[in-house]
Amino acid sequence: MTTTTEIQKTHVFASITRDTALALIEAARAASRDIGIEVAVAVTDAAGHLKAFERSDQAFFLAADVAIDKAWTAASFGLATHVWNSILTDSKVSQLAHRPRMVAVGGGCPIVLGGKVVGAIGISGGNAQQDQQAAEIALKSLGFEVQG
Repeated sequence: MTTTTEIQKTHVFASITRDTALALIEAARAASRDIGIEVAVAVTDAAGHLKAFERSDQAFFLAADVAIDKAWTAASFGLATHVWNSILTDSKVSQLAHRPRMVAVGGGCPIVLGGKVVGAIGISGGNAQQDQQAAEIALKSLGFEVQG
């Protein structure tokens, strides 16, 4: 005799909208201007896929790839990129540092709404602290939660 248990075959998850991604880009640009840095800003959906992107005219060209990878890193585990510095010192997970696209410096934050990751933002162009500050200001300005 076999017992059949009904399994859930799919699940629904929230993801950032295009309009919100663009609003975050604008908020990040404003924050970056106030800080005095030229940046690239990337916003991904919850799965780390690029949703919106912009690079200021004076931002270094490498800032584009770094911003995208910061957002991808933040979306991957729902952790801000500056948190990865201490995580990667643990020998049990240190090999993650060798993953392509992994960025362990400030400037990438998950976009959290109601305790759920709905996307991520990555900013590159200033130093790690400036990038992180701009990302957090942008998130707060639109009412998103910011990790400590």
